[in-house]
Amino acid sequence: MSLRTDIAVMPRPVWVLFAGTLVNRFGSFVLVFLALYLTRKGFSAPQAGFALGAYGVGAIGASIVGGWLADHIGRRNSIVLSMLLSAAVMLAFLGAEGYLLLVVLAALAGFCAELYRPAASALIADVTEPAQRVTAYALYRLAINLGFAVGPAVGGFIAERSFTLLFVGDAITSVIYAGIALFALPNRVGEQHETDERRSALPVILRDTPFLLFIASTLAASAVFMQFVSSYPLQVEAYGHSSAMFGILISMNGVIICLTELPLTSYTRRRPARRVMTLGMLVIGAGFLMTGFVRSVPLLMLTVVVWTVGEMLYFPMASAHVANVSPPDMRGRYQGAWGIAWGFGAVLGPVGGTALFALDPRMVWFVCALVSAVGAWLVLHATRVTQPVVPAASQV
Repeated sequence: MSLRTDIAVMPRPVWVLFAGTLVNRFGSFVLVFLALYLTRKGFSAPQAGFALGAYGVGAIGASIVGGWLADHIGRRNSIVLSMLLSAAVMLAFLGAEGYLLLVVLAALAGFCAELYRPAASALIADVTEPAQRVTAYALYRLAINLGFAVGPAVGGFIAERSFTLLFVGDAITSVIYAGIALFALPNRVGEQHETDERRSALPVILRDTPFLLFIASTLAASAVFMQFVSSYPLQVEAYGHSSAMFGILISMNGVIICLTELPLTSYTRRRPARRVMTLGMLVIGAGFLMTGFVRSVPLLMLTVVVWTVGEMLYFPMASAHVANVSPPDMRGRYQGAWGIAWGFGAVLGPVGGTALFALDPRMVWFVCALVSAVGAWLVLHATRVTQPVVPAASQV
């Protein structure tokens, strides 16, 4: 099956998720610009990193609760609830003063904005066959990154004039996604086990050692990757560039993914998953390591290209792997466990990265390379990494 045919036969819910996610991620300004927002309000880089860490704590809670909600109240209902709560929190930022309140709102933003992720990922697994999943998750990521290709660039120019408009725009796009999901998505729930009882997922996951090693690699990937909204903007600003230039650099990430990820995954899905993800981890680390040794805009753009390639190698394959190894009645909770690992990385990465940045900016990027190498080692030892089933006659 060609890539074009593979895309054409994707089930309708995948395209609905694509549309809703595209709109929502275009307006996801707050996470990208939160560090700059806080430092411009007079808070230090470590304080900004701690607030981003609070966002990650909220995301951890969202993965736990979101996985349970996806398997019990349904995929659609979970998405709608997440988006409406997220919009409310974005508007609450408008009147917020004081560091403690801003940290609490950051945690709530992480919880509400990320609550939908297990449901969306589980729904893709529900409606696709194993051979379709790498491409399906690449399409889902395409929507995320198409939004990021334009959103941060627009947001950077808006931030130069008014951060208030960023919060309002974020809230509006969340409400739009809630409406799309409510009227266009099926409300699937986790499949019942043959005993007709819902099994507890925690004991199953804790006995699944290869999966635990795999999600540990995701924690490492997340901790490094989240530097793009914590230490990376601070480094760009330290080099003397504007927030608008930072927005353009981050938009490059989205543009590259939009143009190249689907063709790349049509190739990588036929390669050993473990090798592809290991290479991706190492390339992510190399890209961020380069950040400490360049100053000019062209070379900063090169760093974005490098870590974006690593991202495209690791994350689509990782998403499909979670779907392929999870029991059908536990898909939401397996996705939630994966999200918890991502959330812990999203806490440790910004907090640790900005603390190191305050001591020695270059040290951050050496640590990124080291953590990426550890993540690569973990993937190599997650022995139950599976390969999606692709028909032998398939051609790109």
